[in-house]
This record gives sequence, C-alpha cells and structure tokens, in this order.
Amino acid sequence: MKKDLAGAAQAPEGLDTVLRYHEQTKHHFFRYAQGPDSLDWANQPDPFRRYEGAPVVALPRLRAGDAPASPPYEDLYRAGGGVAGTALSAASLSRFLECSLAISAWKQAGNLRWALRINPSSGNLHPTEAYLLIDQVDGLLPAPGLYHYAPREHALELRAQWPRDSLKALLQVFPPGAFLLGLASVHWREAWKYGERAFRYCQHDVGHALGSARFAARMLGWRMLLLDGQDDDTVASMLGIDRPEDFEGAEREHPDGLAVLWPDAGVGLVAPEAVSLPLCLDSGVTRDAPPRVWHGKANRLSPDEPVRWAGIEEVEAACSKSQQACSVVELRQDAGTGQAAADTGTGPGLPSAAQVIRQRRSATAFDGTTAMPVDGFFAMLARTLPRVERNLGRRPAPWDAVPWAPAIDLALFVHRVDGLTPGLYMLARDPAHMEPLRRATYKEYAWSVPTGCADDLPLFLLQQADVRELAAQLCCGQRIAADGAFSLGMIAHFEAGLRRQGPWFYRRLFWETGLIGQVLYLEAEAVGLRATGIGCFFDDPVHQVLGFQGAAFQSLYHFAIGAPVDDPRLTTLPPYGLENEGESRA
Repeated sequence: MKKDLAGAAQAPEGLDTVLRYHEQTKHHFFRYAQGPDSLDWANQPDPFRRYEGAPVVALPRLRAGDAPASPPYEDLYRAGGGVAGTALSAASLSRFLECSLAISAWKQAGNLRWALRINPSSGNLHPTEAYLLIDQVDGLLPAPGLYHYAPREHALELRAQWPRDSLKALLQVFPPGAFLLGLASVHWREAWKYGERAFRYCQHDVGHALGSARFAARMLGWRMLLLDGQDDDTVASMLGIDRPEDFEGAEREHPDGLAVLWPDAGVGLVAPEAVSLPLCLDSGVTRDAPPRVWHGKANRLSPDEPVRWAGIEEVEAACSKSQQACSVVELRQDAGTGQAAADTGTGPGLPSAAQVIRQRRSATAFDGTTAMPVDGFFAMLARTLPRVERNLGRRPAPWDAVPWAPAIDLALFVHRVDGLTPGLYMLARDPAHMEPLRRATYKEYAWSVPTGCADDLPLFLLQQADVRELAAQLCCGQRIAADGAFSLGMIAHFEAGLRRQGPWFYRRLFWETGLIGQVLYLEAEAVGLRATGIGCFFDDPVHQVLGFQGAAFQSLYHFAIGAPVDDPRLTTLPPYGLENEGESRA
C-alpha cells in the first residue's frame, strides 16, 4: 500500500486495472462483454498439452476394485480418523490423479468425440495444466523431478530431473512424504470462445482443480495446503513455464499456484498432533536451485496465432502476485485410525467417494419438476461452510486446503425444495458477514430464519416469491437457472478485500467460488441430482435485485442444481482403453 505526500493511503498498485477489467467484462441487458463475433472452429485450441520429446511415464490404469480402495463418500467430510492414510506409491499416485484431473468419460455424437474430465471447466475447454515436483516413487518414477500430467494418456512427462539432495532441501519444511502440485493456465483456451471475460473463467477452473485435488487427496488420507504466500515468478520458474525456448511458437501458460500434499498419520509415520507449515518455499533454496536438464517442448494448441485480448493481458499483469509473503500456519493432524472401505460403498444406496467423483457431470438441462427435501438442502449448504469443526480443530475438506478467511456468500433462488418457501435467500458463509450483508441489501428484506434450519447454518429468507423467471432472466435467459431445485449467485466481499489484500487477491476470490462449486457438484451427485456452473449472468442486474450499491459486493459465479435431463443423441464411452482416443474434437 502506497501513501501520497499527505500520508493518505492510496490504492495498491494495479488495483485500478483490476477494477476496470472487472467492470468492462460485465454482461448487461443491453450488451455482453467483448468476445468473438463467431467461433473459429478451425482454430479451436487442443484441450491437451504435451511436451514433445519429454520422457513419458505411464501411470497404472487401476480398476475400481484395485487398491487403494475408496472410502464412503461421507467419510470425505468426517472429522478425525474417517479415512485411512495411504502411503505414496505408484498405485496411490495414479489414483490421486485419476480422481482429480483425469478423463472421466468420452462423449460421442455422430463422428465427433470429446473428453470429459474429473475437474469441471467452463465450456469444457480446460485451461488448467498440472505438474508434480516429486521424489522417486518405487516402480514408477526412477528419479526425483518435475513432471507434467498428461490426462489423455494418464501419464507423466518428465520435464526436468532434480538432484535428490536439492529436492530434499526444498521439501524439508513439510511433513515426510510431501510433494508439490503446481497449476498453470492457458488463457487462450477460454478466450477462444469467451473473449475478455475468459480470465474470470480460468480462475473458476483453478478453484475447481484445487477442489478436485483436495477431495482426491482426502480419499487417500492425504493432506493438502495451498502455498498461498508464494510469488508467481517463483511458481513459473519451478514449473518451467518461464522458459521461452520451450514455448517457442506455442501458447503460453500462466502461473497459478503451488500446493503441498502429504500423507496424514496412519501410514507408519510418526505424526505430531499439530504441525506448523510455511505458506511458501524457502527463497534461498529456490534461488539456488541446481541447473536442470529440461526435456520436451510445448505443443502448439491452435494452428493460427491466438487472438490477443488487451484486457486479459492487462489484468493478468495487474493481479500477479509479485512478492513472497511467507507466513506460517498450524495444522492439526488426523488420528489416522480410519479403515478404507470397498469401492462399492458401505451399503445399499450409499456411494463410495470414487463413484461420486467419477460420475460427476455438468448438467445441460433440468426437468423443471423434481424437488429436493429440505433436510438435504440444509445439509448441502452446510458442506459449503469453512467453519472449524470442534471435534477436529480444523476446517473440513476442501476448506482446510486454503488459508484465507471466507470471502464469498451465497444468494439463493429457491424453486423446488419440499418444506421450504420458494423465494430469495442469503447464506452468510461466515456469521460475521451477516450484518454487512444486511446493511447492504434492501431494508425491506425480512432476514428471517427458515423453519427447521439449524442454529449453526446462517441461512436467511430475504423475500418469499416465485423467483424462477427472475433466476433465468439474470442468467442470460438460461432455463437451467429456473428448472432445477434451486440456483444461486456467489457474492464476493469485493473492493474492500482487494484494497486490504492487494490486486492479486482478485484471483483468489474466483478460486473460492470454484471450490464452492466443486462441493456442490459432488453433493448433487451424491443425492442423485446434478449441478452446473453458470458463467453467463448479468452482473449489475444481480446486484440490483439484492440492493447492492457500488463495488462493495459483486457476484462472481452462478450455479444451479436439479434433476438432469440427458441428451439421447449422445453416447458415453469409457475414459481409457479406446482406440484413437481424442482424434476428434467438438
């Protein structure tokens, strides 16, 4: 934060650019944000990045019943000892990637075929790339190194081999068995379709990827923490995406973040009750990283040059995290006494975590009639709360993976929830948010507690009404916002947070919405419904419905949940084992 000559605080450098970008990429009733006039199908980006010439390590393709087995879905949220710890091995690493970032199925219509993935993506365009910085793994990785994950092949590409002593020095501040997960984005993949607004969608996808990784890790009894204090230049250097010689003629990747993962107690490790971890890597170790032999060059994703959107380039630079902020957090460990269950769940109708994760899909339409029970609705919303569990001493997954205080609340359009009055509701995901939200919304709103709502679920009825047509109108006329059980808008505590944290926090706001979306996706699947993220909505009309003025609160992402209507024209094919996988693109 700078100060002028009079000593008054000025906006952090880059904040004006971020606020301007956010304003100019809003959709309005009278115009949409800038985007392509039509889709250039001949220049559609390849959804799969490969590093041509890099050694490839095939991950074992595990069957559903192979070890490590999946715990019941409910155990992902169970406090303390609910999931058995699994040692890092070829099988567990394969299972982690299979249930976080791999292909979940192929869809086919006529002679067109395209892949779906475990981690959701706006428009199924998948801008997010993943890397592992990891020690050798017996029977799989012969040497420590940086590896790029190739989801089409379910394989790892060796980008650079690391000396073991150097990697050990880098990871010594973390628990035994730790490795790093790095994420980066190819903004062009989204901008090809969505133009300037694409930067927002790329950040949603980072949040979805973080959520997918956290749930897959939890399934194995692993912990995960986003190294939120790490500067972007170091992330780019560690992932090798700052090397122009490896991207000559290819579309750039932009650094998102690093997360550390490690086995929790229960795998033969002596774990203390709590562990203190830094939110960044040792700058001395990263600065003095040994020379590495790099392998492979990035493939070109589009035959022609990407269309450049000045707004994306400007906001990317403005909200880059340029300085390292290495605070320390204390994390409590699990007891590690849980037992993994068979991959078929624990009884009739009780799904396993892996089943729910693998079957997740984005709904394309809802039936417009199916309701959900109010108890299930309350339980689903409770899973979005990042509150500390008293009997665990920490947040539940996936909220234990991110260190910042919650900044997103939910404005809900309730249509078909048995036992709950239809209308407009607000969920304050942090109870401290309730009063600021109440003051910012219309004074006529009731802010009454729904009948049967638990005391620790801060849900409030604002206005009783049939809000189906309103929800559809706000979401660019999309019926899916009206035809489900409910839809919602994710409301950020916006300008004050950016002034306090800095412009780099703009991306984190979207990451948090992606994490919320990932929880809702899995919760919907677990109860036999389906969800979909909605990136197209009219920003300021949403704010006007709620009564928000200025930029104190902003809607960043919309979502809907209901009973899906499947498209009979589409055929679903298994994720792996097909001949000529991925030859066709939608």
